[in-house]
Amino acid sequence: MVKSLKKSIVRAVSMSMLIGLSANSFAELIVNNGSGAVSQAKVTWSTDEAQQLLNQDRNNAEVSPRGSASVTTTLRSTPRVIDTSFASSSPNVSAGSALVMDAHTGEVLYSKNSNMSRPIASITKLMTAVVTADAHLNMSQEITLQQSDFEGPKRASSTLKPGDKMNRAEVLLVALMKSENPAAAALARTYPGGKPAFVAAMNAKARQLGMSSTHYYESTGLDPRNVSSARDLGILVAEASRYGVIRQFSSTPHYDFDLGYRVLKSNNTNALVRNGGWNINLSKTGFINEAGRCVVMHATINSRPTVVVLLGEPTTQSRNSDATNLLTWVNNLPKQI
Repeated sequence: MVKSLKKSIVRAVSMSMLIGLSANSFAELIVNNGSGAVSQAKVTWSTDEAQQLLNQDRNNAEVSPRGSASVTTTLRSTPRVIDTSFASSSPNVSAGSALVMDAHTGEVLYSKNSNMSRPIASITKLMTAVVTADAHLNMSQEITLQQSDFEGPKRASSTLKPGDKMNRAEVLLVALMKSENPAAAALARTYPGGKPAFVAAMNAKARQLGMSSTHYYESTGLDPRNVSSARDLGILVAEASRYGVIRQFSSTPHYDFDLGYRVLKSNNTNALVRNGGWNINLSKTGFINEAGRCVVMHATINSRPTVVVLLGEPTTQSRNSDATNLLTWVNNLPKQI
């Protein structure tokens, strides 16, 4: 009954409606229940909606090749704070490394140890999503999680189980919004050529973008040898924000995954996304002991597209506090600096 209802809902939702949804509500589609009343229902990505988002990204890329934006060119040089008076009044952060950047111009507004290469934990999954999107694989293909997806360099908790079945779009969604490590491992495993080819593609993409302090060993971020710098991650966030599917999935606050035998109620790992107080277009958090608490975001603040990177925060509370303070600081900057 539930599955048939979901199929009917999916058929009733047009692609134009999907594209028109905000990044914070794409999973909560408004449909007419036939009685004239309007109700909310969450649907699974079992058809081609995500595929169409990827195709749209591909068409946009053909018009404006990726990597050609001024943001990449600017950040490939040594990051610089362009106005020292604003820099001196900017908030102090507990993070080991930090970067705030105007995503439109590529100008660095705030920098702290931004060239330092360090472990990045699950921020890795942002590159995992980019490589997955670039491959234009079938997003409705069913993926069954295997025991090997739960094995890695570190033990990590997961609400998923071996044998769980999801389509590739849902696997990408749960990897981005809930930071599920088995999902990220499964995306690499089911990539053409398997994990070795996937990791090679991650590192090739990093080189293409000019991320000179970055190297990946696997797709989840559990390996502390996955390293990058705040500068490099600023480039990656700006690049990833070009992908509609990554923006939508990473900024989803809540989603219920119907696994058939159970429903997995999931929340975004970023409290700033869940609370909805900021216009956050893209988000990814991360944590392992070697990396500390980390977060990257692309947000629109006072009409300014802004990238925020925080690495090596001592606690989740300090990460959220520093992120909020930096967003507030950007909101108070004049439009032109």
